[in-house]
Amino acid sequence: MIKLLWAERQKLRRSNIVWITIFAAVMAAVIVFAGGLDVYEGPDVQYGLKAVHDGVRLIDNPGWYMDEVQPWATFFVLPAVIALLGSYMICREEQEDTMKSLRLIPVDEAKLTIAKMMITFLFSILLYLLLFAITFLIEAVLHFSDLSAALVMGSLKEYFLDGVGVFLAVSPIIALVSRMKKGYWLALVYTEIYSFAGLLAGMSNILKNYYPIMAVFNLSGYYITTVGNILKSTVVLLLCGCFSVFILRGFPHREH
Repeated sequence: MIKLLWAERQKLRRSNIVWITIFAAVMAAVIVFAGGLDVYEGPDVQYGLKAVHDGVRLIDNPGWYMDEVQPWATFFVLPAVIALLGSYMICREEQEDTMKSLRLIPVDEAKLTIAKMMITFLFSILLYLLLFAITFLIEAVLHFSDLSAALVMGSLKEYFLDGVGVFLAVSPIIALVSRMKKGYWLALVYTEIYSFAGLLAGMSNILKNYYPIMAVFNLSGYYITTVGNILKSTVVLLLCGCFSVFILRGFPHREH
């Protein structure tokens, strides 16, 4: 398994798709930053450890940027590129006709698929940690003295668990697209629709605990909610992971 993980890592180093995902994360941070240059017009708002004040730029409120990047990146960007990466890794062997050569080695295809999903899981976490690093650096440059350890560590925990949760949420799409074998770019399209629908699900007090993309925010602690709702969301995400395993087990793997 270690050799398979190493091999998949080497393949990704030569692939442009990694740079596409990193570029997408950076662009999400840039777009939210640009939006934060607007002046907030409205009553002062206090939520959690963060406050937004009337008559000042949004970006000038300590913690606003780290807090705001999370939902925007999750609803519009990162799940789609993570699903694209995962399905690409699984589909590429068939589409680039390298599976025949791998079978001559031979390679256990079931273990190969597990290795690809593990790499995708780690990449999902690293991508969210990259986003945290970007937002933290911007916050530190703008108002370092106003950042508390509790705020920073709380945001770090949220971003880390976002990476875990988003992988679980999109894993069934990765598995389905890989099973269909009709092009890994479909994963990007399907997941973008799936993620955007989370905005609609968030309008319902019931669906926001059960819709996988919304459940990510309960798991990470981004939403302040009850322990019961956190457990419900955790179960939903774990079921997504189990469903993806069930789908992938249906692959016609050859035993060696």
